[in-house]
Amino acid sequence: MDKLKNIWKIEHEEKISTSVEKLWELITSPSNLELFHPFCKSNKVIAWPGKNSIDELIYLNDLKYIRSFISWEEFKGYSLLIGEENQKQSYVIWKIYKKQGLVFLKITIYPYFLRDIPKAISYLPYKLFVIPKMTSYLKSVIGGINYYVERKKKTPKKYFGSHKWFS
Repeated sequence: MDKLKNIWKIEHEEKISTSVEKLWELITSPSNLELFHPFCKSNKVIAWPGKNSIDELIYLNDLKYIRSFISWEEFKGYSLLIGEENQKQSYVIWKIYKKQGLVFLKITIYPYFLRDIPKAISYLPYKLFVIPKMTSYLKSVIGGINYYVERKKKTPKKYFGSHKWFS
């Protein structure tokens, strides 16, 4: 995974209005993305739970990604590879932590976009295009989690607006 970390990363973190235990239960439940992900059409389990879990995420625009979990630390988070089957994969880390008694979730993505291009060349495309799009995406996903835990009901599709890549 160190090779994957040697590329641009995008991350977003927010306070989550629940306990560590309830957040962990939510993000590790089977087909969990169907509850809170505003761009998720379906989230089918292939192997669950724990390290080596696999699920299929179909976005609203019918883009199909496979998530293959590579680490799973109870009440702390997990990491996974995501992408189209047999294609390049992005490395993603979901981390739960407490700060000043509050619960936070941080999602970090090391995208496969432009991975093989030197940083000097990929800097502007990342800065101007990839980072804003992926940050918007992460805000919607974490916002969807807060919507779900605060209202106890599924996050509506496109609740935070559309996304060019996923809806």
